[in-house]
Amino acid sequence: MTTPNNIPFCAGPVLDTHAPKFEMPENACDTHFHLFPAGNEHALTPRRSYTPPVADMDMYNTMSERLGLSRGVLIQPSVYAEDNTALVAATAAAPDRLRGVVTVTSAVTDTEIEKFHAAGVRGIRVNIVDSGGMPFRDLEEAWDFTSRIAGLGWHIELLAHVEQIEDIDAALSRSKVPVIFGHLGYTKTSIGVANPGYQRFLGVVKEGRCWVKLTGAYRISDRDATPYDDVMPMAAALLAANPDRLVWGSDWPHPRHPGVMPNDGALLDQLADWGADADIRQKILVFNPERFYGF
Repeated sequence: MTTPNNIPFCAGPVLDTHAPKFEMPENACDTHFHLFPAGNEHALTPRRSYTPPVADMDMYNTMSERLGLSRGVLIQPSVYAEDNTALVAATAAAPDRLRGVVTVTSAVTDTEIEKFHAAGVRGIRVNIVDSGGMPFRDLEEAWDFTSRIAGLGWHIELLAHVEQIEDIDAALSRSKVPVIFGHLGYTKTSIGVANPGYQRFLGVVKEGRCWVKLTGAYRISDRDATPYDDVMPMAAALLAANPDRLVWGSDWPHPRHPGVMPNDGALLDQLADWGADADIRQKILVFNPERFYGF
């Protein structure tokens, strides 16, 4: 494993997770978490932008049980590039409650894709923001690749700054599978809801043309700690636009976060803070993930 000196190490997650302030519905799902098991350091790509702490399934289970989460979606982190070994091992071991989203290149074989599907994988991730996360030459190649996974009912998860996508209508039309965007669209609160690019994004959400993860509020906030009140306008705008296209995720163990490490209970509490009542939370935490990930 190559470990260049300029690649920063990440802090670990908060371990004393507090329970959410609202009653959790049955079959609640965390649609975005990562694993960095001990012994998998050899899989770290030298082109990564951070070095993660050890964060294994036992640690995650302790956190998720405290929050009342019984389902989860494991997301391939950029630091492993296209080595999905740890992810597939975890999802295959818990097929009733876990799904996975892998990172692949266009060279992946149909046989490999079928093996991923059998292990609980239901989508591919394209991260054009973090080093090591973009497996295709460009987004056009990624859109072309979606034709290979359409028959499996997969989706494509895109981590991008949505306000920078000038023609989001055309981009979404290129995909042969559903598209989901991470981190509320990954637009900084300093840019704001009124930004024309973010307004275009809200428009396609309202039309039901894409899905959005209510994740990583700390990644777009100017605040150093919860409750990240400056995220409220964006979250409220998404809730108003189309709650049937929203899901929630913890982003545990919060890699590459330089600020105060958030308590996952506080991150879950934000759903109520943002104005999602019990019925809307039922959609975001249960019904929407069931439809999207095939639980």
